[in-house]
Order: sequence, then C-alpha cells, then structure tokens
Amino acid sequence: MRKIFTDAAAALEGLTFDGMTVMSGGFGLCGIPENLIAGLKASGVKGLTVISNNAGVDGFGLGQLLETRQIAKMISSYVGENKEFERQYLAGELQLEFNPQGTLAERIRAGGAGIPAFFTATGVGTLVAEGKEVRNFDGRDYVMETGLVADLAIVKAWKADERGNLVFRKTARNFNPMMATAGKVTVVEVEEIVPVGSLDPDNIHTPGVYVDRIIKGTFEKRIEQRTIRQHADA
Repeated sequence: MRKIFTDAAAALEGLTFDGMTVMSGGFGLCGIPENLIAGLKASGVKGLTVISNNAGVDGFGLGQLLETRQIAKMISSYVGENKEFERQYLAGELQLEFNPQGTLAERIRAGGAGIPAFFTATGVGTLVAEGKEVRNFDGRDYVMETGLVADLAIVKAWKADERGNLVFRKTARNFNPMMATAGKVTVVEVEEIVPVGSLDPDNIHTPGVYVDRIIKGTFEKRIEQRTIRQHADA
C-alpha cells in the first residue's frame, strides 16, 4: 500500500468530516504535527473534538484551529498557554474534558491496545471523578476511566521508512507513539523518509502497521516559553 504523500492536503484527502475526533501529538509545542494541523485548518473541517495534551498557543499549533472556531471540544491535560482557549471556554463557546496528564496518556494507550476502560486512583474524591464509577480494590478507591480512540491521529516523528516504521527524537517521543496506535487512521509527518532497511529494528518506536499515510514536512519548531540565563553583568 502506498503510504507516502506529497503534502498535508494530499495526506488528509478523504479523511476529514465535520464532527470528527482527532488526536494530535506533542507536548507544548514540542513534537506537534505542524503541517497536518495547518492542513486541517485549510480543509475547513469543523465541529472537531480534539484529543491533545495541550491546546497550542495563540496563533500556532492547535491555537490556529481555535482561532478559526473549528474545534468544538478539547480533551486535554494542560491548556494554560492559550488566551483564545480561555476566552472561548469561559464564554461557553468551547467544551472541555479535563484529564490528569497520566490519566490522559493511559486513556490513549488503552484505546490503542483495545482496552475499553481501566481503574486508577488518580482523581478519586475530586471533580475528575464526578459521574464516573468508583470501585474499591484492596481497601482503596479507584475511578473508572475509558480508553480513547480517534477517527484520525496526526503525529510528528523524526524519521520514517517507506513502510511507516517510525523513530521519534527525545522529547517529541511524548504522546505521539501512543496516539499513532489509537487512531482509526494515522497520518504522520516526519523530518526524513529513508529506504526500508535503513532503520535499526531495535530502535523503531512505532511499527509501520499502525501508520497509514506519511508526509515529509518542514518545521518551525517554536519554543513555547523561551527562557535564557541573565548575563552576570546585566
């Protein structure tokens, strides 16, 4: 099956529809699928439920889709860097399903593994547990969380071979590998595409069986919070 596509528009063709659920990899602005997010914006698809640890920043990453009002609901862990997100949420224009970060990661991993639900102690006795089943195991309460699966997972990796085997680099190996397994369709953007056999099998993080389409992207790699050390003479 042909997996390599020319650009984001080609890779997303035939996959998007209003009201769909999208998983978007990355942590802050590190390892986000910049090109595919821009492709979703250009497609005009709306009413999206987006599963992502962060909501980007104003004007970049998922922040672009918030500005164009293409996102109806976020399932997230940390959303504190986006003023437009705050404005829409407080105005009742955006739904939010808030998750502890580890719980969000495990919900995605569970979805990719075909596990419909699991129990965790995280969130018991808090707003996170409201409306959810709580069960006692060995004298301790646990709240039931459901696995997450998306219509589309968009992922950023460092390298791919032509069959879609993926290697992630450093911090970009965050939510991306687990999301690659939890999309009904997974589209990946990479910095480099190499021939089959070029990657050490022991160093492959995500097998190509999970990957449907690949593009070679260009990346800004913005820094979310730029912090520099003050010079001693300053």
